[in-house]
Amino acid sequence: MFRQNDQLRAYISLRYISRVTSTHRVDLDTDLNVGDFTRVIETFNRYYIRLPVVQKLSFTTLSVLDTLAVGGPRRLTELVRTEQISQPGLTQLVTRLERDGLVERRPDPADGRAALIHITEAGREIGEARQEDRGRHLHHLVAQLTPEERQVIAAALPALARLAELGNNQAAQR
Repeated sequence: MFRQNDQLRAYISLRYISRVTSTHRVDLDTDLNVGDFTRVIETFNRYYIRLPVVQKLSFTTLSVLDTLAVGGPRRLTELVRTEQISQPGLTQLVTRLERDGLVERRPDPADGRAALIHITEAGREIGEARQEDRGRHLHHLVAQLTPEERQVIAAALPALARLAELGNNQAAQR
């Protein structure tokens, strides 16, 4: 097994080294071509966000619910920045989500004039159900990968999680 993993790593390294012509190369000492990485992530995201779902909600709605579920309550102005939509558009969305019982506005303890948007249990359940549903769709695809391919993906998960964390931190600072 150890030999197979080394062969797989060598194959992946050679494949990426052979594509050094990209202008998005991070470092000659690494095997990461950011252009290739971006294309793969975008291709996967196109598939992932279009998986059939039981409950049809817009991407923006799901993104707002996920932001609140993961990051906690936010002011409307913070959500405008992270979700990259206009203040009037987000105000309308939050009003609909509030009417549907998925979020609620509460006074900001730091500034009584402002409100914080909180996700409700119903909003949290939608996100969890969506994730479980997507997991069911991905399970049969993952089963079609070789054990070595699954190991490579499993080994990459901590780095991908860290990359997402860095990106989220950078977005929060803007």
